[in-house]
Amino acid sequence: MKVLEAEFVKGFIRMCSDGWEQGWHERNGGNLSYRMKDEEVAAVEENFVPGEWKEIGTSVPGLAGEYFLVTGSGKYMRNVPLDPEDTIAIAEIDQAGEKYRVVWGLKNGGRPTSEFPSHLMNHEVKKAIDPRYRVIYHCHPANTIALTFVLPLDDKVFTRELWEMATECPVVFPAGIGVVPWMVPGGRDIAVATSKLMKTYDVAIWAHHGMFAAGFDFDLTFGLMHTVEKSAEILVKVLSMTDHKRQTIQPDQFRALAKDFHVTLPEKFLYEKD
Repeated sequence: MKVLEAEFVKGFIRMCSDGWEQGWHERNGGNLSYRMKDEEVAAVEENFVPGEWKEIGTSVPGLAGEYFLVTGSGKYMRNVPLDPEDTIAIAEIDQAGEKYRVVWGLKNGGRPTSEFPSHLMNHEVKKAIDPRYRVIYHCHPANTIALTFVLPLDDKVFTRELWEMATECPVVFPAGIGVVPWMVPGGRDIAVATSKLMKTYDVAIWAHHGMFAAGFDFDLTFGLMHTVEKSAEILVKVLSMTDHKRQTIQPDQFRALAKDFHVTLPEKFLYEKD
């Protein structure tokens, strides 16, 4: 089977396009990676032309021998549907989890996203929690970024404020949201900080930068990102009208919601406000 005929590749390309259409990927902003299933590798490996091994920049032994579909460094999400063989790649991880090589894609040269180490470290964490996690997505949604300038950079505050904006929010991300203070992107420090949060959450906000999310598949991961950003948009509108909410969802109402929808909401987010 040709790579571009595979369903997982079509889903990957669609998610890149959907993110662009939402306005989350200015210029070459944002990146996406997908940990391939064994049967998906087997279906397309006849197309592989392995390149040279290169250092990842970190060690991910839990991903030894895995293959990833990933966006390229400096590539534009808007161009992925137009020329996927130039803008995305399949990369193989070596048996030590310390090197990678491109086996398909990036036909005009290049390398996986500069945040590939962050993606891999977070893939390793999520795989250890539940092997159904396969997608890591980073984008730049404007309303979520705007909130990092006015809300305390605190997991409890961000989670509670965004939960209050739409009833579906605590059902979609019941574990809450983590927040990473500003750090230089693409480096080990931000990768380590994010991977620590991913042990608890499926979504982390990078202050003044963007959002990082994990999920089982493309729909769930995109839907998670979309829900958080829509909630952020509502909060931005509320804050533009007033600094005081006349009414909102109260802690006991969240508890009732959790009971009816069979989700567990951590009590640390259900604090009484002054």
